[in-house]
Amino acid sequence: MSTESIAIEADSPGIISFQSALERNAHWLLRIALASVFIFHGAGKLIVLQQSAQMLGLSAEVTLLVGLVEVLAAFALLIGPFTNSTITRLGALAIIPIMIGAIAMVHWGRWSFTPAEGYPMGGMEFQVVLTLIATYLLIRGNK
Repeated sequence: MSTESIAIEADSPGIISFQSALERNAHWLLRIALASVFIFHGAGKLIVLQQSAQMLGLSAEVTLLVGLVEVLAAFALLIGPFTNSTITRLGALAIIPIMIGAIAMVHWGRWSFTPAEGYPMGGMEFQVVLTLIATYLLIRGNK
């Protein structure tokens, strides 16, 4: 196939509309990744509330609040595109302080996410990535 025929195929309306559809929906990759993490961790805190509170060194009430915020924020990210940017932004905004708290309380001082002596829960690498994804969604909303 010559380069001319490749250029013609790349400019065809079907390919352009497919690429446009991919670009318009790429935000779902970040939303689903972030929401799935927070649904899993938030629901986990709610299911084994006392054990989670003890592990985190928090009261059961604070752990309950964190778990609820995590789950609600995740659902806000998933329903946001069907409503408006405010829902998406609120969900993302709720995640950021939770991640900053996780970094400060548990993961600070080590970058690698793998557990190590003194860091049984691993370092802050994963939490920083989640914070940056939430910050992106906070800034972009549904765009």
